[in-house]
Amino acid sequence: MRLGHRAALAALFLLVAAVSPNASGGGEADGDALLRRVAKRYGGVKTLSAQFRQEVPLENVGIVRKAAGTVYFQRPLRMRWDYRVPGKQLFLADGESFYFQPPDSTRVFRRKIDEGALGGRIPLLLLFGKGDITDYFRVEKAFPLEGRKETALRLVPKGDGAPEVKRVDLVVDDAGLAIREIHLYDHLGGSNHLFLDDIVIDPALPADHFRFRESPGVEVVDG
Repeated sequence: MRLGHRAALAALFLLVAAVSPNASGGGEADGDALLRRVAKRYGGVKTLSAQFRQEVPLENVGIVRKAAGTVYFQRPLRMRWDYRVPGKQLFLADGESFYFQPPDSTRVFRRKIDEGALGGRIPLLLLFGKGDITDYFRVEKAFPLEGRKETALRLVPKGDGAPEVKRVDLVVDDAGLAIREIHLYDHLGGSNHLFLDDIVIDPALPADHFRFRESPGVEVVDG
């Protein structure tokens, strides 16, 4: 799976960014209640931006692929990942299609958004479409991180609503009430680690920020 697609899968939890330090010391029951409150609180968020750093271990070759850049979201079903490291690339959703351009590539890959299947293949858009995260995930464990003034929430899928995901660990800053880390694990032993800074809720974004612009010499490939 490409870095862009892995980041998109993890980004399901970018809007889950308001954990109260007084509410996070319990276990599964407290964690599920917290997740419901967070989902309700951020149901009205229209846009979001953040700086991200991503690490994807490739166990079979013993290396870690690293990337960094800026991510933007807008309801409904719009997102934009501008990668700066290791090279310039783009992963974009304009509300109808996904677009992905690898580094130094003259091709852009386009795929239609299937909102009916978002709970499975691309669960991040539950928070930017019409779904409810608590219908697909429950909190298995919630606990404060020693010495870090942060709280961890371990989420697991309910039923087969998110078949690609084995579990997701969130790390939340208690003082700033923002998610700082997202750790996603799949059933094939793969993992994706996303670190977030400078999160802004409801930033003003240009009207065409999520519009794909064709460039001369670049071929758009459907599939």
